[in-house]
Amino acid sequence: MTLDVPNIKDIDQRLRDEANEPLDEIPLTEPTKKTQIIAIYGKGGIGKSFTLANLSNMMAEQGKRVLLIGCDPKSDTTSLLFGGKACPTIIETSTKKKLAGEEVQIGDVCFKRNGVFAMELGGPEVGRGCGGRGIIHGFELLEKLGFHDWDFDYVLLDFLGDVVCGGFGLPIARDMAQKVILVGSNDLQSLYVANNVCSAVEYFRKLGGNVGVAGLVINKDDGTGEAQAFAKAVNIPVLAAIPQDEELRRKSANYQIVGTNAGPWGALFGALAEAVAKAPPIRPTPLDQDGLLGLFCPEETGAGFELMPATDADMRGKNAKPKKSLEVVYDDV
Repeated sequence: MTLDVPNIKDIDQRLRDEANEPLDEIPLTEPTKKTQIIAIYGKGGIGKSFTLANLSNMMAEQGKRVLLIGCDPKSDTTSLLFGGKACPTIIETSTKKKLAGEEVQIGDVCFKRNGVFAMELGGPEVGRGCGGRGIIHGFELLEKLGFHDWDFDYVLLDFLGDVVCGGFGLPIARDMAQKVILVGSNDLQSLYVANNVCSAVEYFRKLGGNVGVAGLVINKDDGTGEAQAFAKAVNIPVLAAIPQDEELRRKSANYQIVGTNAGPWGALFGALAEAVAKAPPIRPTPLDQDGLLGLFCPEETGAGFELMPATDADMRGKNAKPKKSLEVVYDDV
C-alpha cells in the first residue's frame, strides 16, 4: 500500500510564477446602467466643490436628473449650490433623530435647487472619530433611505482625495461607481493626489474591480501645461480646463453659480457635462515618484537633489564618541 504524497518540490517558486502571470484585461466599455454614479477626487481646496456645483447645475439645465452627494467631512460640497448655506448633514441629523426616537426622512437631509438634488454625508467632530468610518456610516443610512431605488441620471460623489483609504476609497474598492473623475491643477501636490487615486484604481482593477478613470478636470489652469502632461503620462483624457480667472474667483467666493447657459461660462461647463457623460472608464498607468517629479522643472521641485546619507556621528552631535573596534589585528597580538 502506498500513500499519495503531494509534490511540494519547488512549490514556493511555482506559487511565485503563478502570482506573476499577467491578468486578463477588463474590456473598456461605456456604462450600461441608466444611472451613472461618478466619484470625483482631488486634493483638498483644489476646487472640487466649485467644479461639481457648476457641473451639476449645467446637467440639470440640460434636462438631466442629478443627485450631488458631498462625501467630505468639511461638508462644503453643497455650499456654493445653496448660496453659502450649510445644509444639515446625514450623520448629524441621524444622531439627533436617534436621540429623539425618530426616523430620518428624505426632507431632513436632501434639498434641491434649480433641479439639482443635494445632500451632505458629514463626519464626526474634530478629534472625536474617524472621517472614513463616518463616510461608511453615511452610505449605510443612504441605503436605509432607499438609495438603490432612486431614479437619477447622474449621482455625483465628492470625495476628499488626500486620503484614499477606508471610507474615502469606498467607490473604488467596492465598485460603487462606474468611473472616477480627477480634479487637479498645474501644481505638484494636486497631481500627487491625482496620481495616488490612479494607483488605487489600478490596484483594485488587478483584483478584479471595474472602476476606471474617465479623465482629468484642470482647475485654475495657468497655461503652464503640467496637468496636461500628467494626463498624457497616465493615459487619461483632459475633460476640461477651467482657466485661472479673477471673475471666476470672485463669483465662487460670493457663492454664485457660473455653470449656466445664462452666463458667459455656460459653454465651458456644457462641454464638460457632455464629456463627463460620454467618457468611458479607462485603466490608468500611474507614475512613480520620479516620473511625477519629471513633469516639472527640477529647479522648481528640487528633483535634482541627491540624497546624502547621515552618519552615527551626525546623529549623536556633541555626544559623539569614537567606538572601540571589534576587529582583531593579529600583528598587535
